[in-house]
Formats: sequence, structure tokens, C-alpha cells
Amino acid sequence: MKTIIQIVLWIACIGLGYMIYNSVTGSIKFNEAKVERFGKVIAKLKDIRNSQEAYKSANGKYANDFPSLITFIDTGSYVITQQRDSSFMRYDKTYQIDLQQDTVIVDTLDFVSVKDSLFKNDTRYKDLATVPTAPNGEKFTMKADIIEKSGYRAPVFEAKVDKSVVLYDQPKDLLTRENAQMSVEEVNGSEIKVGSLTEVSTSGNWPPIYDKKNDQ
Repeated sequence: MKTIIQIVLWIACIGLGYMIYNSVTGSIKFNEAKVERFGKVIAKLKDIRNSQEAYKSANGKYANDFPSLITFIDTGSYVITQQRDSSFMRYDKTYQIDLQQDTVIVDTLDFVSVKDSLFKNDTRYKDLATVPTAPNGEKFTMKADIIEKSGYRAPVFEAKVDKSVVLYDQPKDLLTRENAQMSVEEVNGSEIKVGSLTEVSTSGNWPPIYDKKNDQ
């Protein structure tokens, strides 16, 4: 009986040790997968933001869908201008003489392709809507709008994806914990996103560490 009890205790100890080991290594593997995948998603969201800012500079608003945005990247151009001060003489009826009038002249210097400016020879913009590492080609959700803010109408946009799409194959308990993150060092909430439909902002909800990683 004593031998049997010892065997059972050893099995229990081994089982407990395995559970502790698996819990620790599971969290480490989850974090490694998260950081790698989030980095790729955030890099794509930055491409979307840069493209949207170019679209707005040309159209005065943001693109509401990816086909419109991608078409703009393919065919759109930046206008390069130069401002210079100038003046001219104008007859003033009040003083009955010619008076000097100051003005600013805007010269168009050149047109630069949006595609060449943002992506050079890279064609990754053609797949701008697809979420990196997503198992079934899932797409980002993107929408643009015009909102009233401080007495004026401001164009806004937002692009986002659920963390569950990016971490589709990870343990559910760790994903639930990740969705509840509220820290300056983490991507807070259940989504990874850039821009806002309620605020005039093109910021992302990721911490600065992801900016540093992408700049390396």
C-alpha cells in the first residue's frame, strides 16, 4: 500500500510540475507570437494611414473603402508647390494714388506619383486590406466619415482588426487576458486600430515599442 501511495504521489508531482512548466512556457510562446504578429499588423496599419493621409491631401477627405484607396495609390499624384512673396501696385480710390499690395504667389513645381512616394518599387499596397498572418485572408475593417468638432466639419477614418483574428490559434484564456489589457506598454482593448471615427486623430492604439521595432 505504501508503494502504491508513493507511486501516486510521484505521478501527481510530475503532473503538477508539467502543468506549471506548460503554464510558464505557454505564456512565453503566446507573448512571442503576439509581438511578432502585432508588429506585422501595425506595419500594415501604418501603410493604410500614410495612404489615407495622401488621399486626404488630394481629395479633402479620407477614402471609405480599400478599392478607392488602392486605385488612388496607383494613379494619384502629389503636387509639389512653392510659395513666394510678391507685390503689385493697385490704384486706391480713397487716396487717389497707386498703393503697393502684398501677396503670396503659389508656383506648381512638379507632380510626384503617390505610389512611388509611399511604396517605391514595392507592390504591397495592392494587398492593403488583408490582415497579415490571418488564416483565411481576413480583411481590415475600414470606414471614413465627416464629424462636427469645435464648430467645424472634420474628415476622419478608422481601420481596425480584432485581436482574435490575429491570435486565432492561441489559448482562449490567454486571449481573454490579452483583450482586457489596459497598459501603456500594451495594445489596449480587443482591437488593433489606427484613426478614430469620434475624434480627429490618425494615431494608433499601440505602444511606442512597436514604432521602434518597425523603424529598425
